[in-house]
Amino acid sequence: MTRLSDTPLPPLPFARDRLPAPKLSFEFFPPKTDGMAEKLWAAILRLAPLHPRFVSVTYGAGGSTRERTHETVTRIRRETDLEPAAHLTCVASSRAEVDAVARRYWESGIRHIVALRGDPPEGVARYEPHPEGYAYAVDLVDGLKRVADFEVSVAAYPETHPEAADANADLDNLKRKIDAGATRAITQYFFDVDVYFRFLDRVRAAGITVPIVPGIMPVSNFTQIVRFSAICGATVPAWLHDLFDGLDDDPETRKLIGATVAAEQCRLLQARGIDEFHFYTLNRADLAYAISHVLGARPVREEGKDA
Repeated sequence: MTRLSDTPLPPLPFARDRLPAPKLSFEFFPPKTDGMAEKLWAAILRLAPLHPRFVSVTYGAGGSTRERTHETVTRIRRETDLEPAAHLTCVASSRAEVDAVARRYWESGIRHIVALRGDPPEGVARYEPHPEGYAYAVDLVDGLKRVADFEVSVAAYPETHPEAADANADLDNLKRKIDAGATRAITQYFFDVDVYFRFLDRVRAAGITVPIVPGIMPVSNFTQIVRFSAICGATVPAWLHDLFDGLDDDPETRKLIGATVAAEQCRLLQARGIDEFHFYTLNRADLAYAISHVLGARPVREEGKDA
């Protein structure tokens, strides 16, 4: 079977001195029901002892989760020591409406925004800018920096945004977002680490110096990932299809394989100098926690308490 990369893997942490702890961030989506809210909060509390740099909460297509996103990030701010980041998009809102949301976040103590163009509302085939809104993410970044001195993260696409004219146009767009004030880019998920490093080479050659944080998607539902990937333009390699073949009715084995694949992917990135990872958790903590542990992350001990 083809490996993720020809790069030699470092020894596992238990076979050598402990690896330096990586910088982590975790992404969640706002819950739709009380039961989902309980599961989300359990996931947040499970990952909190790893002291991530931030945790982000997504924003539904067309702003459909605006209030739930706000409730979730403000609860994180009130009830934990975590640094919350709110996703914000351009879709279906005027500039005045987006600015009002941003000011509300600032007043609630939220200092970090993940600025995205966003997906079109359900039932709409193609994104169209609001006539009075921010047209694209670069415009949103510029607008946010005018509202307040937010830390702004943006998206990057190692395999090119599916609506971009070409890879060069997509890279130019990323550079404009950084020039507008973004200080970090988080990538769409990928499975071949060489895809990330080829993209990173192009990014640096273009003069972009901000962190390009790899987005990691631990796979547990392979059918869902294939569907997501077709929409966002991420390649699902043949070897990954082979690994999950025949496991449609075996969720526990899928989970184990998903953790193994993501851990190997992260360790290959780590072996080549990458020390920051953003996990798309899908509101489940178990895989992200296990992979973070393999990478060297440990709960921070509080004085007088066991970790």
